[in-house]
Amino acid sequence: MQDTATAPDTRAGRLLDRLMTGLERFGNKLPHPFYLFTVLFLVLGVVSTVLAATGAGVTVPGTEERLEVRGLFSGAGISWLLENALVNFTGFPPLGTVLLMMMAVGVAERAGLLETAVRATIARAPVRVLPYVVAFVACQAHVMSDIAMLVIPPLAAIAFRAAGRNPVAGLIGAFACVCAGYAAGFTVGALDALYVGITEKAAQVLPMGAEMATHLLVNYFFTASASLLLALVGGLLITKVLEPRLPQPTGDGSAPAGEEEHSAEVTPLQIRALLAAGAAVAVYAAIVLTVWLMPGSPLRGEGGALVPSPVLTGVVPLLFGAFLIGGVVYGVVARTVKQAADVPRMMAESVTGMASYIVLILVIAQFIAVFNWSNVGTLLAVESAELLESVGLTGFTAVVLFVLLVTVLNLFITSGSALWSLMAPVFVPTFMLLGMEPAFTQAAFRIADSATQMITPLNPYLFLALALLKRYEPSAQLGTLMSRLAIFVVPFLVTWLAVLGLFYAFDLPLGPGAGIHLE
Repeated sequence: MQDTATAPDTRAGRLLDRLMTGLERFGNKLPHPFYLFTVLFLVLGVVSTVLAATGAGVTVPGTEERLEVRGLFSGAGISWLLENALVNFTGFPPLGTVLLMMMAVGVAERAGLLETAVRATIARAPVRVLPYVVAFVACQAHVMSDIAMLVIPPLAAIAFRAAGRNPVAGLIGAFACVCAGYAAGFTVGALDALYVGITEKAAQVLPMGAEMATHLLVNYFFTASASLLLALVGGLLITKVLEPRLPQPTGDGSAPAGEEEHSAEVTPLQIRALLAAGAAVAVYAAIVLTVWLMPGSPLRGEGGALVPSPVLTGVVPLLFGAFLIGGVVYGVVARTVKQAADVPRMMAESVTGMASYIVLILVIAQFIAVFNWSNVGTLLAVESAELLESVGLTGFTAVVLFVLLVTVLNLFITSGSALWSLMAPVFVPTFMLLGMEPAFTQAAFRIADSATQMITPLNPYLFLALALLKRYEPSAQLGTLMSRLAIFVVPFLVTWLAVLGLFYAFDLPLGPGAGIHLE
């Protein structure tokens, strides 16, 4: 069948090429997130100082106290910054949580547990349901962090080829589902810790946010439900839209010399290791659950409550234990962990990989701290909420507009932590003033952060996907890949919003103890 996506003479093809070329040029002009937030920090300092000089202030609805804007570039501001710069950095909520999670997930990843689990799932799928299995696994993959974009697409291509289907459909479909479902899933990982930490800090812009508890699972019900529907839509798009329009591959899919070749096969030893790891984690989870449910348990909350309780507020160290136990048991059985020193080495390698994130947090933490201290964030939130109310944009309509705004920005700022750090200090308190929980605003952001990742040239993994595609289609270009990925964007965005709309319409909890509306 003629591949209409690659036809250079069609008007749609030329328009798409011009659009993507312009997008790439614009995006390339944006500075590195470190410098972007450095500039924003300086701009915020100037704005806060000017507003303070003019006597600007704001009264938060529900309170009688007027909060005066404080200028950073003043005597008091400079003194505050010198005294708090280190605390702003080391006390930034996501920092410790993300590093702790990465240590444990890193052991599971480097021992081979995560990749083997993916192989065992995809390789055993029947031919007819293979696209849906690939889509489901991809929508759970954020627990593997960015490694998911390196591992799952080539494995999906191999599985499709082994089943007699077009491997390109597996490759592109898996990449699209990893990106679009990156914030979804039944799994919990460092991404969740990162989002929640930023949300918690942003909620503190308002006085009522100081006592507002957040935890790692505030969006769990929502993301788990969304992953099921996203997998169904993803599998349907792969089967009915993408695969029928693809030409037959002209390459054999083999990796160039010197590159690692992924295999979809799972050895008997890996199966035994996977089963042993699963059993160990199941025993661990059963022990935690039993102790949690016991009357008078120290893991229960005030008055014996299950929600909230230390199990939820302390879920990060509990998950740390689960990933660490699973990774170590798998590694010992599979012989990828041969001595005790291998475990701390794997942890150290994982933290080393987070070096760029730690550097970025240095400036993000200062930016958000100044937003809170200066009261500029409170001023913007109150004014934004009043503006939305004055034009009648409240409720779910306002949330949809927020999602669309972030979806566009996500084309240019592909770092989820950077973009959420930029948006959260304004929109979390804004929607709080409109009566919505911070968890709901975070859920809306997760949608926007996932929908357009797959088509922006600023996503470095897009070029990895192109390199993998060239193994099967040596003549494929970036526009070829983008045009095929573009078919997933709108359906996935609509699916995400539909799930969020259902939760909103029926006022369903987004996670344990996390509702939609403020009480």
